[in-house]
Amino acid sequence: MNTEGIRMKKIFYSGLFCILLYSFPSFKISAQQTDNELQDRDIKNDDGFVYIFDGKTLEHWEGDPVYWRVENGNLVGEITPETILKTNSFIIWQGGQPHDFELMLEYRISAVGNSGINYRSERLTDVPFALRGYQADIDGRNRYTGQNYEERKRTTLAYRGEKVRIENIEKVVDLKSNIENNCWQIRDVIDSLGQINSLKLKIKDNDWNQVHLVVKGNRLLHYVNNVLMSDVTDNDSINQTFSGYLGVQVHTGPPMKVEYRNIKLKNL
Repeated sequence: MNTEGIRMKKIFYSGLFCILLYSFPSFKISAQQTDNELQDRDIKNDDGFVYIFDGKTLEHWEGDPVYWRVENGNLVGEITPETILKTNSFIIWQGGQPHDFELMLEYRISAVGNSGINYRSERLTDVPFALRGYQADIDGRNRYTGQNYEERKRTTLAYRGEKVRIENIEKVVDLKSNIENNCWQIRDVIDSLGQINSLKLKIKDNDWNQVHLVVKGNRLLHYVNNVLMSDVTDNDSINQTFSGYLGVQVHTGPPMKVEYRNIKLKNL
């Protein structure tokens, strides 16, 4: 090859090297920027929620292993003919006792199942894995799903479809004297959220449903599949609570199975 040919070849490869040198770093930076944008978008979409169940272990949860396990990424509570319960049993989150918060999760329950999500609850010392406090009720027949039931305390505070104000009481009273037909009597139904049977149609049978709890101050909102099912303002200064344990339940009764997934919490 003559001298001119060698010179032209050097110029060609020098130019090619420059193109590669400047092009590939730009590609890497663009890819990195895209990853960061996706990450920022995911964080923004999550909007402050933190997953409190990892889908693999029961880390930060405490319950009776006879009834609770992890299966296929879900938190599973099951009662079999050999493990019939005498008292309701909870698996209890050990990561704190939230005050004002939002909780979101999905559940699926068998036809005869009975469960619930307790919050701002007290843990009993004389009954294993028992909670006392507010509960977003869940059952397989959807007779109670969405209502606000206070476990081991004032019983039903609001049925599905009710907006309720719980009245203040001046002194400590015997709870049983103010409970009739499993419902707290010192309350006013101040509005309707819809007919109970119409709201029932928004809940899927033997399929995944989403529950969203918004708990702030003395107001307690229970949503199922983005539909407001009950709304309680608790003015009872004697019995109201503002912080406590979170847990989910298996209920006494026939054999049943309930599954929970995508459990996430946002403190307000």
